[in-house]
Amino acid sequence: MILHYFKKKENKEQITACNQYKKILFESKIFLRDNNFFNEKDYKTSFEIVSIFLIMFIRKNLLENQRKFYLKVNDELVSLFISDLDESLREKGIGDMSIGKYVKSYVKKFYFRISKFPVDNNLYKNNSFIEYLKFTDLIKTDDYEKVSRKFNEKFSNFLNKSNLDH
Repeated sequence: MILHYFKKKENKEQITACNQYKKILFESKIFLRDNNFFNEKDYKTSFEIVSIFLIMFIRKNLLENQRKFYLKVNDELVSLFISDLDESLREKGIGDMSIGKYVKSYVKKFYFRISKFPVDNNLYKNNSFIEYLKFTDLIKTDDYEKVSRKFNEKFSNFLNKSNLDH
């Protein structure tokens, strides 16, 4: 019965999503560590940063040529995100009896953020991403334009690194 876990086949979409998600987590951690414009550096802030980069990645994937492939990659990315939420909340000490409620609450927050996230690709060139940042209540400064630019620069650098890795 256990043997099927050893022979588990991962398809290209799962491998791509796993690699992208690891990079999202790594880059989000660096972004949180290296910038001092956040109100607090806690789980909520980390969740918001990962959500922003994940949404940016999902939107970017939808613009790729291999649309069918990247739709599956996006599904895998969201699945990995939800599994990661479950695991990280357990590490924070949330018990089995209430873990589902917490995960559900964070998943709802994530999907709500997707609905509020700007549609355009040049986020820092207009006010929609700035309004989104104000909505998240992450930033302690009033220089939202500068912070918006930093998010975009980080994401662009992140994409350039990802393209070099393929």
